This record gives sequence, structure tokens and C-alpha cells, in this order.
Amino acid sequence: MNTPGSTTVAHLGERRVIADIRARLPAPPPWLHLGIGDDAAVAAPERGAFEILTTDGLVEGVHFDRRFSSPYDIGWKALAVNISDVAAMGGSPRLALLSLALPSELPASDLDSLMDGFLDLARSSGVTLAGGNITKSSGPLMVDVTVTGSVRPRRVLTRAGARPGDEIYVTGSPGAAAAGLGWLRGESTGPERTPEDPGLAACVLRYRRPEPRGRIGMLAGRNRAASACIDLSDGLADGIRQIAEASGVGAVIDAAALPISAAARKWFEQSGLDPVVSALAGGDDYELLLAVPRRARGRFATVQRQAGTVPLTRIGEITEARELTVRRGDRDEPLPSGFVHF
Repeated sequence: MNTPGSTTVAHLGERRVIADIRARLPAPPPWLHLGIGDDAAVAAPERGAFEILTTDGLVEGVHFDRRFSSPYDIGWKALAVNISDVAAMGGSPRLALLSLALPSELPASDLDSLMDGFLDLARSSGVTLAGGNITKSSGPLMVDVTVTGSVRPRRVLTRAGARPGDEIYVTGSPGAAAAGLGWLRGESTGPERTPEDPGLAACVLRYRRPEPRGRIGMLAGRNRAASACIDLSDGLADGIRQIAEASGVGAVIDAAALPISAAARKWFEQSGLDPVVSALAGGDDYELLLAVPRRARGRFATVQRQAGTVPLTRIGEITEARELTVRRGDRDEPLPSGFVHF
């Protein structure tokens, strides 16, 4: 937009905001027949594929705090959480709709930066922005995103397919975002503040700009390497509980196997927190939790080889008994609760 720092979105007006966003978009793919500029977008479905539809809204003061997250972070995260949902279904994202409820006093430069974050992730993830809505907010900044994706029949992943004996895997390092947010709440003086420790800085970045595991979810679905999958928006414990309830099973989690990063573990301990409970209960990681049948080990090994640098760690097993247990050496504990919105 290249607007002066003192200009607000109220000074620009709705039409100028929409025109500026539209001017930043690349040429649309052939399957998008109508994009921004009409009453609705018109797109051709992918031949022979199911459509995946998901939506998530981010509300200032609930899902982000502008003291901790820059406008770029907010735009990135708003799209990332939706791409993560598509990945959990085994699909690939295609297009996005973006709705913004903007306070009148929001600087136009902040909106510009928010769009930078959104569009940078869209480009790297193969997502086309096809439309949306702009409205005034008399309260907080709100960013609502809808993403559609595609997946071939028989390759859809759901929460309901886990069976006793399946092995439980998780991507990345659960608890990293919770440690990063904890540091921000205690130490941060601005959205650009970063810890000197590289490991803890990575935790902060995981909270601010989660990397959706799109490739891994797509590979797991395409190779039929998982029986169930969920993205970890509300914590690892919540994801385990959701798969167990949907599948009618239980689970045993090996506390010693949890891939908690050294920096997150150290921060939890220094804060007087149990690293295992904190990693299980903390949200905002947007990792993937997968149940893998033993018969699919070979196919899952292919996913692991093609996953790049993202680790996939076996952390437990699906059980016939409906209990949800964390095993610490020779004692068992109940699985803690994850994040709850209400």
C-alpha cells in the first residue's frame, strides 16, 4: 500500500483498502474464474477430488495480543491455522477467503504488514486469495479466514479411524509455543522482542508464526499411512482426547518419548512448571498428531523420509481400554486437560 505511517484505515476507506489488497495479488490460477471484485468468487473444483472446507477466526485479546505479535505475525498465523486444518484431513489447500473487522484507528501500515504475512504464507503454501470482506469494528481487530482444499477419495484423514494397537506419532516439538508465549508474557516489551537464547527464540517464533505441516498431512493421506489425524491447535492432550473419543478407544502416552525441546523444558522448569504436563496441555503448536497402524509402518516410513527436517516421533499407542494415560516410568497418571475456550 505504501501509505504514510500516520494514515489509518478510516482515512483510506473500504474501497481503497480492497483495491490496494487486490493490486498486490498475483495472477489467478486458471481454475479461479472470478476472484476479488464481484459478489462472490467462482472456482472450478478439482476433478476427481473431494473439497475440504475449514474456517478459523482470530480475535484480538483472545487469540493474539499486539504487545507480543506484530501485524505480520497476525496475518501469517490467521492463514497458518487454516492450512493446518486442511493438512490434518490429508489434503492440499487451494484458495482462501479473508474477512477483516478493522478498528477505525488501525494504522494503514499495520494492515499493510498484516497482508504481508498472510500473502507470504499463501505464496509458499500454494494458496490463492479469492475474496473476503472488509468491515469496521468498534472493538478489537478480528481476522477471519476460510480455506478450501482438495483430497482424493479414500485418502481423507479423520479423527475417527484409530484402532487398538495403532502407534501414536507427533510432528515437531509440542509445548514449544506454550513456552514461547510464557516468555513473551513475562519478558516482552514489544512485538519484535526476541530471547537471546536461540532455542527459546525458536519457541517464540513457533508461537508467533506457526509452520503448518501441510506436506506431512498430504503425504500421510496420499500414502494411506495413518488411520487418524488431528492438528494440535488446543494442545497435545486435547488432540489425543479428541481422537480417542471419535474412535472409541484409549491411549497410553510415554512421557519419556515426548519430543520436548531442551529450551522449552528448561523454561518450564525454571518457571516451576512440570515440562511433561506443560507440553501436553499447552496450545498453539499446530503440529499434527497421527495414529499409524502397524500394517502401515512401511508406508509411514516413506512419509518420514519425505518429511524433510520435521521430526516425527512415536509417543505412545492406541489401546482398547478407554482410559487416557501418561506413563512415567513405573507409574501411570491421567492425561491432563488441553486448552478450552469456555
